[in-house]
Amino acid sequence: MSISLHQLSVDVFTQFLGNLSDLLDHAAAYAEAKKIDPAILLDARLAPTMYNLTRQVGEANRHAVLACALLASVEPPVFPDTQPDIAELKARIATVVVFMRGLQPAAIDEAGDRKVVFTFKNGATREFTGHSLLLTFSVPQFFFHVTTAYDILRHCGVDLAKKDFLGTPK
Repeated sequence: MSISLHQLSVDVFTQFLGNLSDLLDHAAAYAEAKKIDPAILLDARLAPTMYNLTRQVGEANRHAVLACALLASVEPPVFPDTQPDIAELKARIATVVVFMRGLQPAAIDEAGDRKVVFTFKNGATREFTGHSLLLTFSVPQFFFHVTTAYDILRHCGVDLAKKDFLGTPK
């Protein structure tokens, strides 16, 4: 039995982006219950040199959408460089999920040995094969940022458990 690149990318990313969106619902409910500005949570970080919650969500989105777009050889959606609130972060996640679900599985599956070039925010590039992009870079990056977003919310006191991170297994 083999696992396709589509399963390893779109299926995994969409499941955990859905979970991340649910974590943001918990954050909004927490802010409302505690009568605090949700922006306090969005600006929270685990260490001074780490990205805040907003950026962690944005980076999870970015790694998922760029990996899938590179594998499928299509242009990804682009989001404005603004400070989104919780509703906008959820809308961006939903946009990424719709984009990924609309990609042709065969286009992604055929990219395993093809060269792809990832462009970093600073303009630097790195060449990968489709397999190496997904397995050694994009999936680990994605999970780092989703996990850190979860950890920030837990650190801030939002009542979360591992099941909230994992969601319902498919």
